[in-house]
Amino acid sequence: MALDTRLIAPHQLDVAVAALLAGELVVFPTDTVYGIAAVATDAAAAAALFAAKLRPSHVALPVMVAETQQVQIIAQPTPRFWDLARRFWPGPLTLVLPKTPVLPDVVTAGLSTVGVRIPDHAVALALLRAVAAPLAVTSANLSGQAPAIDASAALQQLRGRVACIIDDGPAPGGQPSTVLDLSQSPAVILRPGPISAEALQL
Repeated sequence: MALDTRLIAPHQLDVAVAALLAGELVVFPTDTVYGIAAVATDAAAAAALFAAKLRPSHVALPVMVAETQQVQIIAQPTPRFWDLARRFWPGPLTLVLPKTPVLPDVVTAGLSTVGVRIPDHAVALALLRAVAAPLAVTSANLSGQAPAIDASAALQQLRGRVACIIDDGPAPGGQPSTVLDLSQSPAVILRPGPISAEALQL
């Protein structure tokens, strides 16, 4: 059954928090593009995210947190992690780490790793802090379509598939994050993005 998707303002975060904690999906702006989110430790909500986005089940979901220390809930930091997090977070860098058992396999598509980052966006950080839980987040679009860079683009693609969309104007980045795999040595860039290999000192 299609949901009655609501467009809400940033000051209505309580609506988004209630939806997430009830196992529903929320779209919100980040420093890169708009994201669609579910509570990362809720396997049913993560499965619903895959279904809403028409995302293939073998493509893992990244996870966002509000504070670096929260990473240890869902992942096992590697030696380089702390330095990279200090230098580039909040920001458009996703770091891939070995996952912990608390993270459902559906989120990681059965893999033993998870991509984590802290977004550099006031609304995204406020939502993460208010919900007080890691969120599985991927770009707010149907699989194969262009990532939404504003609320109207997200609504066009995801109306009826998510509970609400937080409208805070265009996302400032417009480009998905750089993805760096720290679970292998040497580290490998899995997806080029705003932060270059040179900046990462690879």
